[in-house]
Amino acid sequence: MRLADRQTFREKMETNPYLGPDELLRKKREFLFPCLYHFYSRPMQIVRGEGVYLFDHEGKRYLDCYSGVSTAVLGHAHPEVTAAVREQAGTLVHTTTIYLTQPMIQLAERLAELAPGDLKRSFFCASGSEAVETAVLLAEIYTGRPEVIALKGSLHGRTKLGMSLTGLEMWRTDPFPVPSVTHICNPYCFRCPLGKTFPECGLACAEEVDRAIRDKGEEKVAAILLEPIQGNGGIVVPPPGYLTRTAQIAREHGALLILDEVQTGFGRTGASFACDHIGLVPDVLCLSKSLGNGYPIAATMTTDEIAAAYTRPGASTYGGNLVCATAAQVVLEVLTRDHLAQEAFRLGIALEEWLTQLMERHHLVGDVRGRGLMWGIELVETDGQPATSRTDAVLERLKDDGFLLGKTGPGRNVLTLMPPLVVSLSQLEELVGALDSCLSCFS
Repeated sequence: MRLADRQTFREKMETNPYLGPDELLRKKREFLFPCLYHFYSRPMQIVRGEGVYLFDHEGKRYLDCYSGVSTAVLGHAHPEVTAAVREQAGTLVHTTTIYLTQPMIQLAERLAELAPGDLKRSFFCASGSEAVETAVLLAEIYTGRPEVIALKGSLHGRTKLGMSLTGLEMWRTDPFPVPSVTHICNPYCFRCPLGKTFPECGLACAEEVDRAIRDKGEEKVAAILLEPIQGNGGIVVPPPGYLTRTAQIAREHGALLILDEVQTGFGRTGASFACDHIGLVPDVLCLSKSLGNGYPIAATMTTDEIAAAYTRPGASTYGGNLVCATAAQVVLEVLTRDHLAQEAFRLGIALEEWLTQLMERHHLVGDVRGRGLMWGIELVETDGQPATSRTDAVLERLKDDGFLLGKTGPGRNVLTLMPPLVVSLSQLEELVGALDSCLSCFS
């Protein structure tokens, strides 16, 4: 682009900086892959964020209850993160991992202090998809085995292997998935895939892990990969004992337990990591999203022993990027200093009570489930089937009223609530009130 052209573009932006939703949609259809869909039949153009709020191009304010899919853990434009990023960006942005830089090493040391058990070693990359791929590669190198067991209803990334590991059908775009992945039923008690009821079931879903390993042959299975709470699967919270039993089965067969805490990590569920609630220490831990509060960074963590198996040259061009690693250090500092995990736990207790009351008042709500500030509200028809179209209508109405939620689940019928951890009790109460009114209109 010539200098004159750049100046013309700058002048246009100064006089009319916002294209508006209609023009953005037109350009989106022309220049982006069609797989990139958006929420809402009448979408808005988001241009600014401040704390727990987002603002559109007309100045309308929205309470952000989705956090960019569990990412903006400290809210938007957090002043301490912003100040640290500006200082680092004005000094040095990028070198890559072949050079020594301080922010990445300091971040690794801090993560080792926070992580459960003896998880100490980190490999940094730029996305959760990469973190999961690194974890699976590491498990195969360490065990010398080629197979992985994953769960239906899961989401582990949009790369080739990530899609193969994913058990949620709508995200499995790849027509030729990797054959070394076996999917078993997820612990979805509201719609038990085995037709059983907890606790009479005896954790039959966990025993499916044992059966799958025996069917494959334990000498072939490198790892069990799962989310401690399935996010895009519909905020599926496993029943008590499931994770502990699954870890026990994995270790009985010499397989590694990989926990994908890309969505649940860093205080989201009311603890530093979701596995902390039950004192479970995985062999490998996958982290991203909230770690950077919007800056793209991810990490795969493991023990000294397992990490020692990965000795051949490995690098990540953007792994441990100086700006992102600096942002992540501030995120961890604020989370710890302000006790935000504990606050999320406290807010989650109130939220559970309010959402349960909604379920009792509205037959459209079939189930509510979650922990901390990670909740799913499953909407159902009178026959129990997913109320997909009414979920879209509720989301649209809430957006018009100034509240942004997500939708997840195989039937896309689970309203998903994951606000920044700096949200207040009064703001959550305001949300629940709006949701109550909205559900009354669609019941």
